[in-house]
Amino acid sequence: MLTIYGVYRSRASRNFWLLNELGLPFEQVRVIQGYRLDNPAAPDAPLNTLSPDFLAISPAGAVPVLKDGDFVLSESLAINNYLARKAGAPIGPANDQEAALFEQWALYGMTTVEPHTLPILYAHVEKRARTAEGKAEIVGHIDKLRRPMAVLQTHLSQTGHMVGDRFTAADINMAEILRYAQPEAAFIAEFPAVDAWLKACQSRPAFKAMVEARNAEPA
Repeated sequence: MLTIYGVYRSRASRNFWLLNELGLPFEQVRVIQGYRLDNPAAPDAPLNTLSPDFLAISPAGAVPVLKDGDFVLSESLAINNYLARKAGAPIGPANDQEAALFEQWALYGMTTVEPHTLPILYAHVEKRARTAEGKAEIVGHIDKLRRPMAVLQTHLSQTGHMVGDRFTAADINMAEILRYAQPEAAFIAEFPAVDAWLKACQSRPAFKAMVEARNAEPA
């Protein structure tokens, strides 16, 4: 049985989406981020990323973590690529070249795209997007996103998918990274191939099931 340590309101969302696509049974151990608690070390605190029991599994103190038997793996994109390789095509890589492209796009998304999409989400969630300072922060990140978004626009215009000619876990990985910037809908719309692809990804039943579970969790 696969076990995911984490909550839907975290980067584990991309793992839960993929598991829904695969139809695999799994157990969720709810581990909340320590920074969301007033006192994560309190005796009555829920299991969180600073709890000794969790740190024994994940010394980095971050969710999500996957357990597959005795194998333990952290980092959400690594988890998805691992699950995709185990599953194989069509949602996983069909060959070594596709596996390499899964890694390429995961690394590109994490290092080049997410550092600017995630702050946009936080600015909106924390209501800073309504202030002059928050608006300026968002504009700064949007400016830095224009080049990678142009890369994705060209790529998706040609292929329609991140890897191969079909929906794969690589699409999940990038779509979840770009979801953080969706509060800036007008900016996303400037890249029609990206916009159409993202909407198609998010129309899938497995994504909708993940979002429903995420919305059911306490904010």
